[in-house]
Amino acid sequence: VQLQASGGGLVQAGGSLRLSCVASGRTFSSYTMGWFRQAPGKEREFVAAIGWSRESTDYADSVKGRFTISRDNAKNTVYVQMNSLKPDDTAVYYCAAGFTTGARGARDYHYWGQGTQVTVSS
Repeated sequence: VQLQASGGGLVQAGGSLRLSCVASGRTFSSYTMGWFRQAPGKEREFVAAIGWSRESTDYADSVKGRFTISRDNAKNTVYVQMNSLKPDDTAVYYCAAGFTTGARGARDYHYWGQGTQVTVSS
C-alpha cells in the first residue's frame, strides 16, 4: 500500500484545514487508517484513527471535538477535518495504514505516507 497525504498549509489560529490521504491498492477498505503528527523536537503522536467499518473512530484528547476523521472506501481516501486550529497543532501530519482496530501506537501501523506540513499562526 502506498499512501499520499495532502492538504496541509498555513492557517491562522481558529481556522480550518482538511487533510486527505489517498491509498493505492485494492484492499484499502480492510485497513485501519490513522493520522499522526510530529512537531519539531517532539516524538510522533497519535491524532485519530478510523476502522474499516467507518463506525469505529478514536481521537487523541488534544484534538477531540475539533478534528473529525472519515473515510471514503470507494475513493481509497481517508480525511481529517481540522477545525479551531491552535498553534500547538503545528506539525507534519502523516497518514498510516494498519490492521489493528483501535490502534494508537505508531508501531501498529505498517504503511506510512510522506507527511504534509500544517502550520498554525497565532
